[in-house]
Amino acid sequence: MPIIHSELLRRLPKAELHCHLDGSVRPETLIELGREYKQAMPRDDADALRDYMRVDDARSLEDYLARFDVTLSVMQTADALERIAYELSMDAAADGVRYIEVRYAPVLNIQHGLSLGEAVEAPLRGLERAERNGGAVARVIICGLRHMSPEVSIELAHLAVGYKHRGVVGFDLAGGELGNPASLHAAAFAYAREHDLACTCHAGEGADASYVRDAVHVCGANRIGHATRLYEDEALTQYVNDRRIALEICLTSNVQTHAVESYQEHPLRQYYDRGMNVVLNTDNRLMSGTTLTDEYLHAATTLGFSFDELCEIAINGFTSAFIPWEQRERLIASVRSEIVLLRGGAAA
Repeated sequence: MPIIHSELLRRLPKAELHCHLDGSVRPETLIELGREYKQAMPRDDADALRDYMRVDDARSLEDYLARFDVTLSVMQTADALERIAYELSMDAAADGVRYIEVRYAPVLNIQHGLSLGEAVEAPLRGLERAERNGGAVARVIICGLRHMSPEVSIELAHLAVGYKHRGVVGFDLAGGELGNPASLHAAAFAYAREHDLACTCHAGEGADASYVRDAVHVCGANRIGHATRLYEDEALTQYVNDRRIALEICLTSNVQTHAVESYQEHPLRQYYDRGMNVVLNTDNRLMSGTTLTDEYLHAATTLGFSFDELCEIAINGFTSAFIPWEQRERLIASVRSEIVLLRGGAAA
């Protein structure tokens, strides 16, 4: 059994299915774009800004989300969106990520005149350019927002479907959860599903398991973002497990938002031990001050995951991706081959 350390986990080929574009900007880029677009940053030094943007003092999910005002202030042009998407894909690849689904709400990027279409095409260009230059294979998930009207979500679902064959692979609902059940946005999910677009939904992060029930049974989500409190509903947990609905687990951000009080109390271990389809993710690389390698290391050091178990979680990520099954099969075969070599090298 190999000894688990950061370099081994970095080399482990991984998929990331839950990563927010506006939560994963390089601090250096924030400062440069702030100067270019005359947007004041909370700190002038990259290291100081990185520390400021890491949310360790959030009282709730909503408090955690407030930091996004900083990144969004410079994400209002096509050039900025393309650059940030490109850098995220390259950073992910350096972290051992072979495939990444980048999510964001384009409705938040049109404050200075971009159309919704332009706000989608710019990140897609950045991700495509990164892939050509050795970045991760990357696709986009378009998010509706719980606190906005259901009509906005329907417009964003139409937008997602319109780019279905151009790099967008899913529709999501994000934002402050408590008091904003996903069922209010059921029509947007229905439109996406009726047009054969996969759906995920943030649920059970800032509210109880009834919000997960809403996402699964009313909105028909194929995956659940976070699902931290799903375990509170035993019947629903069994239903989700039976149907292999993937759980997009984000350890660090759940600790930061007090969805759980510590890594040790996170239900990931419980979910995995009952055979659930769990996948590890960063959520927001900047606000959570994390990488996917870090998240795997937290699972090992605080929840007792073995390397073999972490390899299984890594494969879950590729299996649960929203790209066509034939593409997933090729990725899975490649990843399994890499893992065999990695196990052999680590044991040598």
